[in-house]
Amino acid sequence: MPTFNFLGKDKVIQHKPPFLLKFEGRIKCIYIDPPYNTGNENWIYNDNVNDLSLQKWIGEVVEREGEDLTRHDKWLCMMYPRLRLLQRLLANDGAIFISIDDNEQANLRLICNEIFGENNFVSQITLVANLSGRDYGGIARMHEYILVYRKSAALKLKLINDAEGKFKIFDDLGGFELRELRNRNVRFNDGNRPNLYYPFYVDTENADENGLHKISLEPRANWFELYPLESQGVKTVWRWGKEKSAANLNVNIMAKPMKNGRFMIVEKYREERKMARSVWLEKEFRNEAGTLLLKEIFGEKVFDYPKSLDTLLRILEMATDKDSIVLDSFAGSGTTAHAVINLNKADGGSRRFILIELNDYAETITAERVRRIGGEFNFYELGENLFEGDFINPKIFIGRRQWNRLLLLP
Repeated sequence: MPTFNFLGKDKVIQHKPPFLLKFEGRIKCIYIDPPYNTGNENWIYNDNVNDLSLQKWIGEVVEREGEDLTRHDKWLCMMYPRLRLLQRLLANDGAIFISIDDNEQANLRLICNEIFGENNFVSQITLVANLSGRDYGGIARMHEYILVYRKSAALKLKLINDAEGKFKIFDDLGGFELRELRNRNVRFNDGNRPNLYYPFYVDTENADENGLHKISLEPRANWFELYPLESQGVKTVWRWGKEKSAANLNVNIMAKPMKNGRFMIVEKYREERKMARSVWLEKEFRNEAGTLLLKEIFGEKVFDYPKSLDTLLRILEMATDKDSIVLDSFAGSGTTAHAVINLNKADGGSRRFILIELNDYAETITAERVRRIGGEFNFYELGENLFEGDFINPKIFIGRRQWNRLLLLP
């Protein structure tokens, strides 16, 4: 069992808790921002590549074709065991979000398909990190990606607050927007969804203050019979079955007149949230926002390219409950912990974070940021080597040289 050194005020206290057994299958949301392998960064997540055991393993098992430390195979050797371990820690209904750019996006997608399963790919989010672009490579690159994978089909991502979705139409129950009740997808039709193909009857003479007309599921004198419209010669269907429509008649569904003199059945959509989009354009997600916030906390620039706090808040909003455990194993400047603390303050949650960082700034930047924003945590140093002889240690869950500092919110 690896040794945990708790960094107390006056002394180092050693602990040997069953970390893997305690957290395996319990982490609801994992976010990591690994090195992008651009060839410019001085990253050390490869177990200090000059380590003799790693050189031997790469040279004899992976096959050495060159000494370039930014080689894709070495980057994958660094990532693969970590992702395998993270997959074990992830809860059955959990999700992992991985920031990356074009340098390793394709390779990362392949190993994630292998580890998490191709069917568990959720999305590849495009995040506009630099609106002016980085002027190199022939096309100024403005974006990077966040790959999203789930542990299983049990994942249910949450809706997010819709900052722009302010209602303009109101009734006695509050605000709403109108959405057509007809399913426009012709793959769903009267042939394979006969239970969704039925008529409404519309009072064409009388409208309410919003210009909407009452409807019925039973024929009424002088009321217009309305089936779903045909599209491409196919009889489309409603999105709701007859029972649900009956329960919402003239409360959440009504008829709206069209310009051609016909009517459509519309739903009063009252949800003030929406599904997250696959492109994040807003300025609060850009790298500049993360840099400015960290400079504000420390009074000077102390970290290159910290992630935006709002990016992590968005991820947590999508993927956590109020009591979730969140893990970031490339903790960097501590943005993930900051987001957990802020979201708990906002919604009264009790989310906990686990941050893992091997670099020397784990104490002076990562932990210090959490202290300065009022966070409380335990600080541990972890043991166990990544390699056992010439092979990856099968007992490893956190390597001493790889992930050797851990911040755990009690």
